[in-house]
Amino acid sequence: MQLEQSTLTTINQWLNGNYDQDTKASIQNLLDSEAYTELTDSFYRSLEFGTGGLRGIMGAGSNRINKYTIGTATQGLANYLNKKYPGEKISVAIAHDSRNNSDYFAQITADVFSANGIHVYFFSALRPTPELSFAIRHLGCKSGVMLTASHNPKEYNGYKAYGNDGGQFTSPDDKMVMNEVAAITSIDEVKFGRIESNIELIGEEIDQLYLDQITALSVSPDAIKREHDLKIVYSPIHGTGITLVPKALTQFGFTNVTIVEEQSKPDGNFPTVVYPNPEEKEALTLALKKAEEIDADLVLATDPDADRVGIAVKNNDGEFVLLNGNQTGSLLINYILTAWEEKRKLTGNEYVVSTIVTTSLIKAICDAKNVAYFNTLTGFKWIGQVMTNLQGKKTFIAGGEESYGYLVGDLVRDKDAVISCAFIAEMTAFYKDKGSSLYQAMIDMYVTYGMYKEDLVSITKKGKTGAEEIKAMMEQFRNNPPAKLGGSEVVTLKDYELNKETNIKANSSKELGFPKSDVLQFITADGSIISARPSGTEPKIKFYCSVNTPLASAADFKDTEVKLAEKIKTIMEDLQA
Repeated sequence: MQLEQSTLTTINQWLNGNYDQDTKASIQNLLDSEAYTELTDSFYRSLEFGTGGLRGIMGAGSNRINKYTIGTATQGLANYLNKKYPGEKISVAIAHDSRNNSDYFAQITADVFSANGIHVYFFSALRPTPELSFAIRHLGCKSGVMLTASHNPKEYNGYKAYGNDGGQFTSPDDKMVMNEVAAITSIDEVKFGRIESNIELIGEEIDQLYLDQITALSVSPDAIKREHDLKIVYSPIHGTGITLVPKALTQFGFTNVTIVEEQSKPDGNFPTVVYPNPEEKEALTLALKKAEEIDADLVLATDPDADRVGIAVKNNDGEFVLLNGNQTGSLLINYILTAWEEKRKLTGNEYVVSTIVTTSLIKAICDAKNVAYFNTLTGFKWIGQVMTNLQGKKTFIAGGEESYGYLVGDLVRDKDAVISCAFIAEMTAFYKDKGSSLYQAMIDMYVTYGMYKEDLVSITKKGKTGAEEIKAMMEQFRNNPPAKLGGSEVVTLKDYELNKETNIKANSSKELGFPKSDVLQFITADGSIISARPSGTEPKIKFYCSVNTPLASAADFKDTEVKLAEKIKTIMEDLQA
């Protein structure tokens, strides 16, 4: 295998440019050992500063996370801020998670901002992503950066950039930042010279403000008082959740929280799991073992930057089962709307938000309770954008997405596992206080609104060739959409890339009215929704499938679940996914 000329040119720029000797030595070693595949993946492009920032494998190279790609991203963001707010005193907040090198990359980020005359509020130790979002708004910052790769494997790290509303950048500012980063053509343009006087340490004082304001959101404190000894098992999966989730649960009034000791220490190697992802059953193995030992009521596990949470509860046979993101999100929103209803807090001015690949059950609940519902593109930044647009006009109750991210109240503009853990515990206490379990509450919800079942199939395609294969798959679906899925005719095609919704039978189309996004949705005559979407953060193409049917009674739950699972299987086979 030979290296392409453009890749070789970039390699030579790094070997001859203003880069440190260790970086140059590691590149030279790869050349000497003819590791051309790795060299190609490391240098065939510049790691793209996307709408959410950077995410990638750590190492030397233009397509890797390292001091130089982090520095370039920060210089571009600093240039954007200095142009957008001329003559103003600009401040930013910076936090990092437990990943290897996150603290080092946070320091590099602070150095570059400070060298550009920007005041930095720097969290003195690791903190959850949502607390950074809270701090940006509380401290009046113009931007913020979180060093994290969320739930990716240990080889990864990343850089999430936020705007002055505490949400990740959306249009047009996201493109403005991306253009500023892309405009940097040499590492010599990046100011790495730290100005100490521009950096201010923050920490526990922000923690307490954040926790106090979360506690003030509680809807059912009386139920918690009666069920304060609810048995909760919690795992931070070696991440930042340990800093705040146990405190939030205690402050809400829960007195019986057991922490999974083996996973309590922050560790970027994530030694007890394959992936530090609460969507994966394997990541909850130790938490479930502990739950069985103590006969827990609830299991909570957060990802490394504590913006997402996975849960497990006992089913009606006394076995622990994991709930998926759609189930937890629906339960949470149904609980909060029910509790607000009971307290007569619903005024008709409240609203809920979820994304286009999240279960339609949430909309059904909102419709039944006359609460406004908004749909957004995939990614919590779009939910945050709706919140910012409606601030002062309507009251945000809650939002969520199928990928285990939820938010209650408007303290932050991102998914928040600290708030979510507290409210999932409160919800469990609320139903236990009524003589029910969370599992039974879920079945009752299905009887009321219809039973919805979702599944997600991800196909991984790594490297340059993988990216090309994913692109080809999307083109194939776009040009030759399936006529039938799961035995039901495809009646509607939504193409978010083309901003077009086509009614296939009537051969008519209309605009979708969303920002451009590479997502295709097939809607069948029986109400099934199948979405195809390349991941923005991983080398994957994702297929989301949602089916539904009325549920006559709780006794029919198991049979209906089996039928819906079969239907999803047939649909996935039809897609040949």
